[in-house]
Amino acid sequence: MEYRSLSELRPLRLDTVAAIAGLLIAMGLFPLRLFASQIYLDTVPIVLGTGCALYLVALYQQENARTLPTLPSGVAMALPSLVLTGLAGLVVLTIVQGTRTHLFFAGASVVGTLVLGQILFTSDRDFKPGLLLFQVVCFALVFRFTALYVTPGYIGIDIWTHTELVRAILTEGTLDAISDDKHYASPFYHLLVAASALLYDVPIRTAVYLSVGLAMPLSILLVYAATNLLVSQRWATLAAACYALASHVVMWGIHLIPTSLGLVFFLGMLYALIRVMRIEYTFRDFSLLLLLSVAVILTHQVSTFIMLVLLIAAFVAQLVFVVGPLGLTRLDASVFRAKKPVNLVGLVVFNFGLTIFVWSLTPYRQQSFLATVLSFFRQTVEESAGFLNIASDSSADPAQAGTETTTLLEQLVPYVDALGFLFLLGATFVGCLYVVHRRRAEQSVFTLLLASAFMLVFVMGMPMFGIHTFIPTRWFAFLYAPMAILGAIGLRTVSGKLSPALVVTVLLLFVLVYPGAMIFATESNIDNPAFDDQHERLAYDRTELAAAESIAEITGSPDGSEIRPDQRLYTDHPYQTLLSRTGAYPSTTTATVPDGGGADHDYTVYRSRQSSDAVYFSDERGEGRIEQISPDRLCRPDQATVYTNGDVTMCTPSPASR
Repeated sequence: MEYRSLSELRPLRLDTVAAIAGLLIAMGLFPLRLFASQIYLDTVPIVLGTGCALYLVALYQQENARTLPTLPSGVAMALPSLVLTGLAGLVVLTIVQGTRTHLFFAGASVVGTLVLGQILFTSDRDFKPGLLLFQVVCFALVFRFTALYVTPGYIGIDIWTHTELVRAILTEGTLDAISDDKHYASPFYHLLVAASALLYDVPIRTAVYLSVGLAMPLSILLVYAATNLLVSQRWATLAAACYALASHVVMWGIHLIPTSLGLVFFLGMLYALIRVMRIEYTFRDFSLLLLLSVAVILTHQVSTFIMLVLLIAAFVAQLVFVVGPLGLTRLDASVFRAKKPVNLVGLVVFNFGLTIFVWSLTPYRQQSFLATVLSFFRQTVEESAGFLNIASDSSADPAQAGTETTTLLEQLVPYVDALGFLFLLGATFVGCLYVVHRRRAEQSVFTLLLASAFMLVFVMGMPMFGIHTFIPTRWFAFLYAPMAILGAIGLRTVSGKLSPALVVTVLLLFVLVYPGAMIFATESNIDNPAFDDQHERLAYDRTELAAAESIAEITGSPDGSEIRPDQRLYTDHPYQTLLSRTGAYPSTTTATVPDGGGADHDYTVYRSRQSSDAVYFSDERGEGRIEQISPDRLCRPDQATVYTNGDVTMCTPSPASR
């Protein structure tokens, strides 16, 4: 194998320096694992170092013409039929079993691998982008709607609140019905669902699925369209497939709340932004960009903040190319089309101004939304901020691994949850190194690079300092969009410059691991967790929903102000959110169950899942923990049973004990 010399490659060019700096940063971050236990501290340095090393190997390897192995034409022609048959089988399996089981997730992983395999290993002659996109969208629809179809009620927590808001709008026929709620100033989601219910003459649940539910899988095409402005159809299709499989994207495709609709508008805006940077845009193109940004602002507050981060990234990219501190002027037209940077000052100022105006009018906790968020942030910085002050998190802390009772599976589950993200992150690092080359640097790709970097600060950087005010878990689905695009560029770089054996190894590993890792990650299966003893189930069966309705009838669904503190109802989390958010019993919270003892509450609700699945209770210190309990630890013998359906039991003080 032949390699170029350092002098031939001018080793001080930006991509070379960035790759070497990345290796040094990875080595510098590696010792942090000794000071704190956190999944990303353990893994990101390894991923960063691997990505930089791969890029350097590709950079210094002699670029000889090479032919990569591809699938035989007969196999390539048969795979689409096999994928569609597999998807049909997943539908039948879900209907027969009544839920999405481990067998379903394993089958979906195989189908996802077949889709990615077609994208990466078919020859140019057999590559059919339209057919592959059809398979990607079909996979997204099947994987999401099977969960929605077999789940009574809704999947998730916040959805119950939002459907109650929609019901209030439909009942009163005016937006004033939610005038005391923070969504009053950002009502697009609720108005869309209400309009769909009226237009289709269907229940609210069906209206949610026919509006936001359909928009989510179809929005994957926006990722394809944005990527295709930068690279060829093969890699644009890969970006769309990676995004469709991403765990947090799947989660917002089944937990359908304003975050989901905000994500759809965000993807549209990302496409429009890259479009105006890549073509000689017209007033219509810029108007679409402006319209989509306003739609995000009027849909969801967290989505708005993320959109502003994207705009700041685009503005910084503009400054880099206008001021030119790095000399980024020699664009290689064979890679990205030469074009003057787009002036985004007006768009940034307008969106910041409109956001501040809307947030100032948004009611939230007896103040405006803007004042409340700033107060939260100031309080967090003053009270809990500090380097490596990492709050324990079930999804990010492998371990509470120090206890003697921790099993190997319990230690591995957090790594399974993060594996898909780490694979895509590694490809993203390679893509970032590719686009910082002076001859490839351009405003659109620099926007993606900076947006990914800024979002990673909010997702992984700030939590390292104990700052969780910005709800980092909500950012992942948005972050996956620029990561999928840059990741596709990264894999394209690897496939074109490494030796065939190494290319096949890297791509095959990605094809085999990425789909399954994303599908078995917690966020992809919140309706029926693959690791049900480690993660709570955010869906309910018919008896649990019937119990909530019956409790509402028994108690008369009193207003929260009518309930005395000693009448508060206690049960597990997340079931307590169902009772409170549907209005069945507004004053419901998580029960305190001491270690080895029973709860000391007057009004309690026990359900059978508390003895078999992962549910949360509070301990004596008020901290939540997963624990399985016996019925008598929540519904004591000295209490009276006022309701039971065999699965859910409500207990109250016994008259004899008074």
